[in-house]
Amino acid sequence: MLFAFCYGHISLSPMSRDRQCSQLASSLLSWFAANARDLPWRRTRDPYAIWVSEIMLQQTQVKTVIPYYDRWMRKLPTIEALAKAHPDKIHKLWEGLGYYTRVRNMQKAAQQIIAEHDGKFPQTFDAVLAFPGVGRYTAGAICSIAFNQPTPILDGNVIRVLTRVYGIKTDPREKQTNAQIWHLAGLLVNEAALPRPETLCFASRASHLNQSLMELGALLCTPRSPNCTACPVQKLCVAQKERRQDQLPNLAKREAVTKRRCIAFVVERDGKYLVRQRPEGVVNAHLWEFPNAETGARVCDPQHTTAKGWGLSITASKPLRTIIHSITRYRITLEAWRAEPAAASAKLPGHWLTPKQLDQLAFTSAHKKILAHLGAPFSKSAH
Repeated sequence: MLFAFCYGHISLSPMSRDRQCSQLASSLLSWFAANARDLPWRRTRDPYAIWVSEIMLQQTQVKTVIPYYDRWMRKLPTIEALAKAHPDKIHKLWEGLGYYTRVRNMQKAAQQIIAEHDGKFPQTFDAVLAFPGVGRYTAGAICSIAFNQPTPILDGNVIRVLTRVYGIKTDPREKQTNAQIWHLAGLLVNEAALPRPETLCFASRASHLNQSLMELGALLCTPRSPNCTACPVQKLCVAQKERRQDQLPNLAKREAVTKRRCIAFVVERDGKYLVRQRPEGVVNAHLWEFPNAETGARVCDPQHTTAKGWGLSITASKPLRTIIHSITRYRITLEAWRAEPAAASAKLPGHWLTPKQLDQLAFTSAHKKILAHLGAPFSKSAH
């Protein structure tokens, strides 16, 4: 049956499509062999270690992940260790990476592996895809990197590379376009997996092809100012030929930033601080923080009624510290104020903990900065 695949304005016949896939795969594999970064999770084929790295790398840069990965593998080197770890421990090890649902899902999945797979990491795509918190991309990455299976992957880096190489002008988040890009990723990894007598290291070609796409997007085919002159596939790239690199991928505009203001209270008594744990079902669930509340768009008032609502009284004329941070599309200004109980007999909600006790707990990133500003003798036992 004759048919054509259309990407943007390009129509590829089966013959030209296969030839281009072969050229792309060959160029990518050769480039990766010579230019791949030496990353700790690339020194192993242990599926558990690769799984940990892939979950950490979601929404997080490689340079940020490396120390977290190294520390995690020292503290929790096996599936069984993760499955049995106390929740406070896994949150502390994850502290600062954000998106904490990821780490809770990892522990649930580890417990699932113990219960359903006798503690052995499954080797089928469908079994890995069934893990909590694992989607099509992550399952494909684990199966290809750990087991050299020709399972396609599609993350931000790969989308950028493929939309530019094939000149795909429609939004890659749109359903039909996204399906086309997944199809292209599948063609490439399957091409790499074909047995070819003239090539070496056949046992890792599917793994290396997927990693080469991610690596190219991270190192050369970057969102801004891509290094096209060093790109191994520049002669095959439509965006390079048409000088459209800055226009692809054609992503929809992000939501406008929403500004929010919060106030936090630092309350100390007998060398202990008042803190609370965030409940289940909210952003940063299970993490710890100082008493706080949102104040709306207005600037925080030292005698704000929020303090009275907590049974507190502000004891300073200016904030201890002002922290600006972002969560998704929210730009949050957090003011930390020293405070004390409004009445000596007041029973305040929360826990009174020493600096040593606080050091064992995982705090939200903004409240971790408040801790650091206090200058308390917090150790670095988890780091």
